[in-house]
Amino acid sequence: MQIDIQTLAPADQYRLISSTVVPRPIALVTSYSERTGHNAAPFSFFNVMGEAPPVLAIGLEDKRDSGELKDTTVNIKETGEFVVHMVDEAMAAAMNVCAIVFPPDVSEIEQAGLTLTPSAKVRPQRIAQAPVAFECRKIAMLEINPHRHITLGEVVCMHVRDGLFDADMRYIDPDKYHPIGRMFGRLYTQTRQHFEMEVPTYEAWLSGAGR
Repeated sequence: MQIDIQTLAPADQYRLISSTVVPRPIALVTSYSERTGHNAAPFSFFNVMGEAPPVLAIGLEDKRDSGELKDTTVNIKETGEFVVHMVDEAMAAAMNVCAIVFPPDVSEIEQAGLTLTPSAKVRPQRIAQAPVAFECRKIAMLEINPHRHITLGEVVCMHVRDGLFDADMRYIDPDKYHPIGRMFGRLYTQTRQHFEMEVPTYEAWLSGAGR
């Protein structure tokens, strides 16, 4: 079937896109404001966009109940700094708590039982329990509409939980690193099952070895 997505209401566009582009990694973002202190919020419109410099992209949305900008968006606009934390199975419940709309005087970080520790190069602190944390500085913030801001951040420092980094291969060990992925709605997925595919050379493909 063909769907003219531009004729759909924004809520229906969101449902359609978010339920098809899956699974998505989850960014638990900490930011800082002189007025309100540290904030943490999860976003699943998120991915890595390249290297040299390493770049992350996050689709920041507004508060659905009020339409106001989320603290994360306001803080990044003002300070240009933030920390992106990957969410693994052990942090799933805490991440979900950080999605609750608490009153301004209640810290979602404390309610989630998370611990902040100083970052190395940016003002916002990082979450000690996270398997991976990326300290970032804003490259650009693109306002798609008043309710959606796509933010590009340059990774200036990375923190990895002890035991996850394979120093010989220079990657994160997939047998020890278990991030979760966002499907849609209330659905999430684990990433424990892996399979491998090798891209054949053109010559191998012509010979039939790659088919």
